[in-house]
Order: sequence, then structure tokens, then C-alpha cells
Amino acid sequence: MNTATPARAKARHPQEVLRGAQAAGAVLPVCDHYSGVEARMRKSLVLQAEMAQEFGACVFDVTLDCEDGAPVGGEAEHAALVSELALAAAPGMRVGVRVHPVDHPSFESDVRTIAARAGQRLSHMMVPKVESVADIRHAAAALDAVGASALPLQALIESPLAVHHAFEIAAHPRVQSLSFGLMDFVSAHAGAIPAQGMAADGQFTHPLVVRAKLEIASAAHAHGKVPSHSVVTEIDDLAAISAAARRAAHQFGYTRMWSIHPNQIRPILQAFAPDESQIAAAVEILLAGERADWAPVRHGGVLHDRASYRHFWQVLERAHATGQHLPLDAARWFQSRFVP
Repeated sequence: MNTATPARAKARHPQEVLRGAQAAGAVLPVCDHYSGVEARMRKSLVLQAEMAQEFGACVFDVTLDCEDGAPVGGEAEHAALVSELALAAAPGMRVGVRVHPVDHPSFESDVRTIAARAGQRLSHMMVPKVESVADIRHAAAALDAVGASALPLQALIESPLAVHHAFEIAAHPRVQSLSFGLMDFVSAHAGAIPAQGMAADGQFTHPLVVRAKLEIASAAHAHGKVPSHSVVTEIDDLAAISAAARRAAHQFGYTRMWSIHPNQIRPILQAFAPDESQIAAAVEILLAGERADWAPVRHGGVLHDRASYRHFWQVLERAHATGQHLPLDAARWFQSRFVP
């Protein structure tokens, strides 16, 4: 009879052990910056590369906008420009595109011009005015037809009907993220929601807007997708963007938020980033779990198991995505090759 003690299993990466069926399939930068005017698109791409150098990671996406950025009658030329800018972006930077809605005359040409030519360089394609999962199927088929079947789709939820279908939309395997389109959602109510519902504070208090935000966040989390919060239009009020970002992150379950002005990017990063005490606690608990081969442990008088480990792993993922400093014994988990 062999009574030798079996060799201890090699340490497994937290992501391998802790990702449950409902955990997000992708960890995206917490800020998605939109621009559509040529000069601003170019400046956004330069700023993205500069901040990547500063933080040691690409900390925000740049989404080049065809829907609101293209002048009427100049859609084809704008799509060609977006394609050129995406191809010229600095290596390692995340660049996406918002095309026209699937029922717009320019949708198919957007896809042919941009996805067919620069699809391998894009991080995502945002589809606006999504009303049902049929719109997602339409967009996915259009991408498949031009050889861009690997390009993730993001869906912009902008109407009461779209909110009603949010869970079905989030369930589609090509959908990576759901975004809330505040302005169109309010205007879709034919004046039933006052203009204050679009303001930085009113969008967190009007019941219909609050309900929509919660439904979208819940739908995204139910299917392991990333919920992305709506815009703040008071672009000169940095206190307003900071307060809105904190509420989106800490009260409404969002893990990502739109920026529409460069001044909004850093407040969003700060609001969504865990603080030093959260990072330190997460590192301690995860290291204790790793030493126990992810069995339950008692740490600081509190029992932790894989459910709480998963939460603290997500804290570290957000820390990494926002360029926060991690101690070496935790930073190794984010290296291209895991070192146990």
C-alpha cells in the first residue's frame, strides 16, 4: 500500500478558479470615451496613448463615432476616416467604433468600410438604437459577411422597449456590453419625463430613469456582460461627473461609464478604481486563499470561501484596469505568463 503524501497541486490562477458562470466574460476599461469630430478623434487617440504610458495600461477605450459624428451626406467619407484612424492607432490601444443603427441607410456601408478593413484592429462595434435581439442578429450577420466574426458587439439601450428586451439582448453570445442611452431614453417618453431627468442629479432620482438603469445593469450581470453607464452632459462640472460616476459604480452596479469630454476621463477612472485599503484587503485575502488551494480560510476573524474570493478578485481586476499599483505578489497574476 502506498502511504506517501501526494504532491501538492501547482497553484492555479485566481481567474481560472474563481470565474463563475455569471462572472463577466471580459474585463473592459472602466471608461469609454466617445468622439466623432476629426480633430477630437485624433486628440483622443493621442491622449489614450499618453495615459497608457502614465498608468502602465490602456485605461480607457476610444470609440470613434459615426452615428453622431458623421455629417449628413458625408457618412461614407466619415466611415473611411474612422477606418484610417483605427488602423493608425498606437499598438496595444483599444479603439472601437459606433456605427449607424441597423435600420439606417448607412449601416451596411459602415460595416463594409470599417469592419471589413479595420475589424482586426477594433476592440468592439457599438450598435445604437437596439430595440430587440433581432437587431443584434442583424449586426452579427453583417459582420460575419465581411469576415469580422470575431469582433465583439456592444448594444446601446435607448428606449422603453429596449429596456423591456434587455435580458434577451444581453444573452446573445456576441454581445459584450450593454450601455444606457440616457438622452434618447428620456426623449422617447414624449415629454412624460422632464428635462431634469437628463441632468447629472435628475438621472439618479426620476423613477423611470432609475428603473431603466437598474434593469440594464441587472440584465448585463445576469449574462456575464459589462454594464456601461450613461453620459453626464455638464462637461464643465467636474464635481457632477465625479458624483455621477461614484453613484453609478457604488449604487447602480455599473462597471464602466461613457465620457464625452477629455476632462471627464480621470474623474471616471478615480470613481471606479478601488482605493488602497480595498486593494490591500483583497491581496491579503486572495493570497491566503491561494495558500489554502482556494479552500475556505479564516482571515481577520471572518470566513472566506470562493464566493468572497471571487469578489476580491474582481476588486483586483478593476485595480489593474484602472492602472492602480499592485504589490508584486499580486501583480504576477496579471502578467502574460502566470508565475505561481
